[in-house]
Amino acid sequence: MKKLLSPVPIGLALVLLAAGPAVALAQSGDAGLSLSVLDAIIIGLVEGITEYLPVSSTGHILVTNELLGLNSSEDAERLLDAYAICVQAGAILAVLVVYQERIRQMVDGILGRSAEGRRVVLAVLASFIPTAILAVGLFPVVRDRLFGVGYIAIAWIGGGLAILYLARSNFFKRPGKELTELTVQNAVVIGLMQTLAIWPGVSRSLITIIAGIVVGLSLRAAVEYSFLLGLVTLTAATAFAGLQDGQEMITEFGWFTPLVGLVVAFVSAVAAVRWMVNYLNEKGFEVFGWYRLAIGVAALLLIGVGTLPFSS
Repeated sequence: MKKLLSPVPIGLALVLLAAGPAVALAQSGDAGLSLSVLDAIIIGLVEGITEYLPVSSTGHILVTNELLGLNSSEDAERLLDAYAICVQAGAILAVLVVYQERIRQMVDGILGRSAEGRRVVLAVLASFIPTAILAVGLFPVVRDRLFGVGYIAIAWIGGGLAILYLARSNFFKRPGKELTELTVQNAVVIGLMQTLAIWPGVSRSLITIIAGIVVGLSLRAAVEYSFLLGLVTLTAATAFAGLQDGQEMITEFGWFTPLVGLVVAFVSAVAAVRWMVNYLNEKGFEVFGWYRLAIGVAALLLIGVGTLPFSS
C-alpha cells in the first residue's frame, strides 16, 4: 500500500495542472454560475491532495478554476472562492480520522483529564489567534494584489527554492522536541509566521512546518502540528464562508454537486496525509521543492502562451 500511495498525490496534482486546458475545452462555453459534478470532483480532488502538503492548496484551487474556465464573472469567482473554502470541510474530517487519538487527547485536555492534551490545545489556540487577527486586516489587500496566477507561480518557485536550500542544509533533520513540549510563546511565533501563507502559493503547511522546526520541534512534531493547526484554521474559515455565502452557494449550485466535491476532498486528503507522513519518514522534503519549481514554471509557461492570465 505504501508503494502504491507514494507517487500518487504529487503526480496526480501535476497531471491535473497539465490536463487543465483539455478539461476546460471539454466544458461547454460560459456556464455562468453553474458547477458541474466533474468540476466539483476536480476541485475536491485538488483540495484534498494539496491541503496538507507544503504546496499551497489555495494556489492550486485558484489556478484550477482558471483552467476550468469557471471564473466567468465576479459573482462566479466570489461563489467559487467560497466553495473552495467550504470544500475544505472534507480535509478537516480527514485530520479528525487520521489523528483521532491526538484529537481525543485534546478533548480530554479541554475537559481537564489530560495535562498534555491541554498543552496542545493552548498551543494551537495561541498560534491561531494572531493568524486570525492579522488575516482579517491583511486579506483584502492580498486578495486585490496577489491572487493572480503569476503571483502564485512566483510563490511556488520561491517556496521550492527555499525547500531545496533548507533540505540540503539538513534543516529538516534537526533533532527537536515533541509536540507536547511546545510552549505558548513559541506557538505565538508559529502563528505570526503562518500569516505569510495568506499569499496564495506560499502554503500554510510549509510555513507552519518551517516555523515549528525554527522554534525547536522535530520534523515529525512540526508536521503533526501543521495538521492540527490547520484543523482549527480551516474550520474557522469554512464556518465564516458558509455563514457568509452558504445560502447563495446552495441556491446556485444545489446540495448534491458541492457534497460530491466534499466527499472527494475527504478521501483524497486522508490518502495525502498518510502518504506525506510515511514519505517524510523515509525520504525527506526535497520532492516538494522540485514539485513546486515544476508547477511554478508550468504556470508561467501557460501564462506565456496565453492560456492563463498573469493576474485576476
